[in-house]
Formats: sequence, C-alpha cells, structure tokens
Amino acid sequence: MLRFCSVSSLVRRALCVSTEGMGKKGRFFYAVKKGHRPGVYQTWEECKFQVDRFPDARYKKFGCEDEAWAFVRNETTSMENSEATLHTPSVPVCSKRSIEEDEVDGGSAKRAKREPSAASSSSGLTYMGDAVVVYTDGCCTGNGRHGARAGIGVYWGPSHPLNIAERLPGRQTNQRAELQATCRALEQAIHMDIKKLVVYTDSKFTINGVTRWVKNWKTNGWRLATGGEVVNKEDFQKLDELNEGLDVKWMHIPGHAGYLGNEEADRLSREGAAKPPL
Repeated sequence: MLRFCSVSSLVRRALCVSTEGMGKKGRFFYAVKKGHRPGVYQTWEECKFQVDRFPDARYKKFGCEDEAWAFVRNETTSMENSEATLHTPSVPVCSKRSIEEDEVDGGSAKRAKREPSAASSSSGLTYMGDAVVVYTDGCCTGNGRHGARAGIGVYWGPSHPLNIAERLPGRQTNQRAELQATCRALEQAIHMDIKKLVVYTDSKFTINGVTRWVKNWKTNGWRLATGGEVVNKEDFQKLDELNEGLDVKWMHIPGHAGYLGNEEADRLSREGAAKPPL
C-alpha cells in the first residue's frame, strides 16, 4: 500500500508539472475544503467569497488543478505540505466597476468544467444547503447598434421545465438582458415559494448594482451621486424589489470559461435572442 501511494504521488506530480509552471506565471487554483460552497475556483475573488465570514474555513492555493481537487476531497497530496494557507480579510463580494465590458459574440462552447457537488432534489432543482441554485445570463448581438437582438437565459438544471430562453422585451442591450434574466429567475423563485436562492451570473455589473449601488441610488432619489440619471433605472428598480422579497446570495462566475451552468444559461440566452421580438 505504501509503495502504491508513492507511485500515485509521483504520477500526480508528473501530471501537474506543466500546470505548476502556469501557476508560477500567475495562474493558480484556489481550493476550498470548508466554506460556503466547497470546490476549486480559478480566481482569488471567488475563493474569498466562499470563505469570508465562514467559521473555521479551510482553503489553499495550488498550481495544479488535480492537487486542488485532491485537497478538497481530503486526499493526501504530494504538494500539500509545501502550500501556504491563505488568509482572508473581511472584504466586499466584488470589486467595483463603473461599467461592464460588452461581451463578444461567437466562438464555440468550451468543455464543461467540474463544478462543486451539490444536492439534487426530486424536483430537478439543485441545492446549496437549503438554498436553490440557479444560473442566469443575457446576451445581445450587435449590442449598441441598430438591429441589435437580445435574449435572456435562466438555467435551473438539465432539461428542467423552468429553464428559460426568451427574447428580451423593450430596448435591446446586453446589460438589460443580464438584469432581466436575473429578474425572471427571482420571479420564478417567488412563484415556486422558494425562500433562499443562490444566483450565479457572469455579470459583475448586475451583482454590484443590486448589492451595492442601488442603496445609494435610492438614498439619492434614484439619481447618481453626480446628479445624473441611473442607466437602466426601471430594470434595477424591478430587480431591487424582487431581491428584497427573497434571501439571495449573489455569486459571480467567469463567463465563457466552461462552467456547465453558466454555459447552459448562455446557450439559452442565445436561443432567446434568435426568437422574434415580443
């Protein structure tokens, strides 16, 4: 048994050599063994959100994805002792951005990456603790130009009857599509009498807006600090109202990075954009 473990360890190290090299150049994998949602994350920001304010959180940084997953699964790793444990201050969920960059349409879907395990129910919904997990996305071809076509996607699970692929009504923009996709998910949750919801979206604009900026806008009478008008005011007002009626945990996930839930929400949004105008 000892010899087998040694060989297994050597094989794992050999498989990770190239990835370790990438880690030294700035690419790392952040493993969360004990946190809000255990798993492996590609950015410190995502890892930080999972462990911030979580009692006795356990997490480490690795240069190899296999080693990171081994740490999460409590497997003995050959590099574990050499990795320093990360320490997290209490910080906001996302860094502030004044405007979200437009997404570039096109490109083939990437291979779906492994995601942290979560419990599935007989209803086909996925749970993180006692909260239901949903993925949302919005897209817009020709964003900002005449003839733009925007769609929204809401993904609850494989072939789930509540999955949505709809054309965005009204003004066709990427940001409105992102906002209205989350609105539709929250509306569905309320209709299903879901009390707690985890929303995964690749739109930091949406997350920052609903969790941070809205508070100041409401204090200022739905005006910017400069006195100007809030762009997409009606969409944010709707989202804010829906958000107040639920216990929502807003989670950012990298877009077009191969994560199954996000890729499916993106696919649905593109299907919606291809539909006739409402």
